[in-house]
Amino acid sequence: MKVAIEPSWQQRLQDEFEKPYFPKLVEFVREEYTTQRCYPPGKLIFNAFDKCPFDQTKVVILGQDPYHGEGQANGLAFSVNDGITKPPSLVNIFKEILDDVGTPIPKSGNLERWAVQGVLLLNATLTVRANQAGSHQNKGWETFTDAAIRHLSDEKENLVFLLWGAYAQKKGAVIDGTKHLILKAKHPSPMAAQWGGWFGNKHFSQTNAYLKSKGLKEIEW
Repeated sequence: MKVAIEPSWQQRLQDEFEKPYFPKLVEFVREEYTTQRCYPPGKLIFNAFDKCPFDQTKVVILGQDPYHGEGQANGLAFSVNDGITKPPSLVNIFKEILDDVGTPIPKSGNLERWAVQGVLLLNATLTVRANQAGSHQNKGWETFTDAAIRHLSDEKENLVFLLWGAYAQKKGAVIDGTKHLILKAKHPSPMAAQWGGWFGNKHFSQTNAYLKSKGLKEIEW
């Protein structure tokens, strides 16, 4: 099966496109987008991969579902389009960045500027039905994104994986911690953050210190 995705990812994920689950997933997604309102727009389903090629990936942030509100999702985990109100989780991420590395909270919640620096903003599930969180889970996306994580872990070295919340930490179980830096914290959602474990995690300064120690360019958060 031919899938329109960035070439370095195409090369590594082609085997997934040929497995029995993937045509079934494509059929499901096509039917959903034809009969329901779904996010992100079809051309942005693989945006995380397209904006952050395999060869340029330095940091991986794992999310769960795309945002399901109108105009929010742009195919990058935790990111929203320009002009869209920042969701609470993203507000908390920016607050931690301000406290950790001093970067002022930006007007826009669009994280494309991270992606082009080598931050893969990967949701476990790449599509969702409007206003129905989790509606496209367990249809095959998780298998596909697991494969992407496995390729990164196996074929690269000195990546930083940011695993926020129990779901991301479970999904990150395949990562080789002897080759990469794995940082864990509570999820930045308001409910999780208020119980402690999000604020003060200093993941952003730790990420940059690690990248610098490996001779890699730091991320401008």
